[in-house]
Amino acid sequence: MSFLYFVLPALGGYALTSLYLLKNPHVLHKRRRTAFWARHISHRGGCGERIESTMEAFTNAAEQGTQMLELDCHLTKDGHVVVSHDENLLRQTGLDATISSLTLQDLPLYKEKLEVTFNQGHYSSGSDRQLALLEDVFRKFPKMPISIEIKEDNDQLIKEVSDLVKSYAREEITVWASVSSSIMKKCLKTNDALPHSFPVMKGVLLLLLFYTGLLPFVPLKESLLQFYLPRVINRTFIPERRIFRNNLVVCLIEKLTMRRSLFKHLAARGIQVHLFVCNNDEDIKTAIDLGATGVMTDYPTLLTNYLRRNNDLN
Repeated sequence: MSFLYFVLPALGGYALTSLYLLKNPHVLHKRRRTAFWARHISHRGGCGERIESTMEAFTNAAEQGTQMLELDCHLTKDGHVVVSHDENLLRQTGLDATISSLTLQDLPLYKEKLEVTFNQGHYSSGSDRQLALLEDVFRKFPKMPISIEIKEDNDQLIKEVSDLVKSYAREEITVWASVSSSIMKKCLKTNDALPHSFPVMKGVLLLLLFYTGLLPFVPLKESLLQFYLPRVINRTFIPERRIFRNNLVVCLIEKLTMRRSLFKHLAARGIQVHLFVCNNDEDIKTAIDLGATGVMTDYPTLLTNYLRRNNDLN
């Protein structure tokens, strides 16, 4: 019984201290300085309005006022960094071949109409059907922050992306992104000057730190948290893995991850929180109400109009 007299006050003191520091992170942590702060992010270049990841899509997003582009990269057989969500081109072009097996000259065109992954049953089209080169994107949008997701464990790809970032002097406004911790380690080993997002396991660790009250005491190296808005799953986006097709599982994920106090704490430490993919006004409002510092969408015009109506476009 006497043991409780010591333990309970200690636990109570720890909980109160943790809660105070969660709300006042500046006590222990200096706010991270960043070269950009993006409210409006275009997923795959705004793939709901133009064919995904084309120069036409990126141009349209920029014209609509996007503050950041999100894209994925792969390497051709002859060493060119190509912007494409998929390594296998079947979904996008109809050709069942990988980018790595083809030279730049042999890459096929996108389909004339392409289904929007996060708005199933809806299609985008455009006059530009060519796969873009990352270098062309850098050249045309020298001041635009860009998040580059690396999906493949490919040392040469990582090196080529890093070299392009360096040659265009855009290390402060280009983000390493990957769901894989091992790939992220390679990205940072190759070039640690780039800001980077949380891979999946680091995101899980972040939640554990949050729920145990340890988060306010722990330094964080990441600059961005990019995460699904869970409510879009099974409504506008049907995941490949069957476990995520269970609405109870998705509901549990939403309850565990969509924590306004967590997002506010990260933002106060200078870590951006981007929720995706928000393709209607209701989802945009939900993301902002949860404390997201940025919203990622397939429809840049829709997001711009929403933010303007709500005087929220910086």
